[in-house]
Amino acid sequence: MKTDSEIMNTGFESIFSSLGMVDAERFIALLKRDKFDYTQWQRELWPDETVESLSEKAQQAWDK
Repeated sequence: MKTDSEIMNTGFESIFSSLGMVDAERFIALLKRDKFDYTQWQRELWPDETVESLSEKAQQAWDK
């Protein structure tokens, strides 16, 4: 199990490597400003999907 510090470091590395320094900073600022609720976001992201249907779509995307 990773420590909180290890998870934060990995997360920051991922964000900065994929978005670049400026956009990563903007992303972090947006999260802090909007009081982002990840759990609520997940609930609303795909309201008409089931775990099974999402899994099937993910497998189809992986196979392409």
